[in-house]
Amino acid sequence: MTALGFRLFDADNHYYEATDAFTRHLDPAMARRGVQWINLDGKARLMVAGKINRFIPNPTFDPVAKPGALDDYFRGKTPGDDIRAAFGELEPIRPEYRNRDARLEAMDAQGIEGCFLFPTMGVGMEEALCHDPAAAAASFTAFNRWMEDDWGYAYQNRIFAAPYISLLDPGAAEAEVSRVLDHGARAVVLRSGPVKDPLGHRSYGDPAHDGVWARLNEARVLVAFHSGESGYGFLAQAWGRNPEFEAFRHDPFKQLITGHRPIFDTIGSFVCDGVFRRFPNLRVATIESGSDWVPSLAAGLTKAFHQRPTAFDGVDPAQQLRDHLWVSPYYEDDIRGVADVLGVERVLFGSDYPHAEGLADPSSFADDLAGFTAEEIRLIMRDNGLALTT
Repeated sequence: MTALGFRLFDADNHYYEATDAFTRHLDPAMARRGVQWINLDGKARLMVAGKINRFIPNPTFDPVAKPGALDDYFRGKTPGDDIRAAFGELEPIRPEYRNRDARLEAMDAQGIEGCFLFPTMGVGMEEALCHDPAAAAASFTAFNRWMEDDWGYAYQNRIFAAPYISLLDPGAAEAEVSRVLDHGARAVVLRSGPVKDPLGHRSYGDPAHDGVWARLNEARVLVAFHSGESGYGFLAQAWGRNPEFEAFRHDPFKQLITGHRPIFDTIGSFVCDGVFRRFPNLRVATIESGSDWVPSLAAGLTKAFHQRPTAFDGVDPAQQLRDHLWVSPYYEDDIRGVADVLGVERVLFGSDYPHAEGLADPSSFADDLAGFTAEEIRLIMRDNGLALTT
C-alpha cells in the first residue's frame, strides 16, 4: 500500500449487486416488463423487458475477477486480444463486495476513510427499458430500495451509495429524487447520453427535467454520471456495426466513435442548454469516464462563446465547467492536463475497486500523480471528494 500520511476518499468504489437487487422490492405486476431471472441451459441469466441482457456476462458475480486483474492491459503493457484470458483466474465473491460491515473492514485495511459507492450491473439496465418509462421507474425505485436495505446512503458516514435516477419519466424521476433525499442520499447516479423515451430523445437541459435539477440544486447533492450502457449504439449502427452493448466484444472503430462521446455530449448539454446557469448550486461529477475529453470540450465551448456570447447568456462556459464540474480521471490519463483546465480542486481520485479494470490497491493511484505537490496530492486523494459529501 502506498503510504501517504492521511486516509483517502475514493470517489469510485463499487459493490457487486445481490441477485435480488432489482427484484426484492419490484411490484410483481412489473416483473415481466422489468428485470427478472431465468434458468437457461443450467445457468442463471438476467432478462430485462423480456430479453436476455448481456451487459454483464455473469450477473451472479460468483465467481468474479480479482481486483485489478486488467491493470497491465489498461496501461498498455499487456495485449488483450483474448480479453477473457486477460481476466485471469476467477475467485469466489468476497464478503466485502456485498456486505457493508465487511466493506468497512476492507476500507480500513486500504487506508480509505470514505467512498462513493456505485452500481456494477445497475448502470447497464436503462437502455433496455427506454421503451417503457413506467417499467424503468418501477425497476429503479425497487433497485434503490434494495440499496437502502443492504448499503444505506451514508453508512457510518463513510460509505455513500448513490441511488440510480432514470429521467425517462420526468415526474417519476422528481418523485424518486425527493424520496431518496428524504432517506439521506448524498449523491445520485445517472447514465451519460441523451434521455431516450418512446417519443424521442431529450437533452438534460430540457425544461421537463428542471424539477429534478431544482431539487438537487436545493439539496446540493452530487449528480454523478458513471459510465455504463449509454445507448450510443446508434452511432455504431450508422457505420454498420452491431448497436448492442456486450462485454468482452471489442471493435476498435466502435470504441473510437462511441468512447468519450456520451460524457462529452452530456456535460456539453449542461453548459449549452443552460442547466448550470439556471441552477447555480448544482455539482456534477463524471466517474469512470476518463478525462481526455475535458480539454477539447473546454476549448470547443470557449470558441463558441467567443463567436456567440449571447448563446451562453454572456457567462463564460469554461468558467461554468470550473464552477460545476468534478472529474475522476483514469489513472493512465494525463491527470495534470485535466487539472490545468479545471483546477486541481476539481480532480477526484477513483480506484474503481474491486473491478478488474481498477486498482487492487486503491492508494497506488497516487503513484500516477508525479509532478503534483504534496498539497495537490492530498486534494486529489482525499479532500476534493470528501467535500462533496456535505
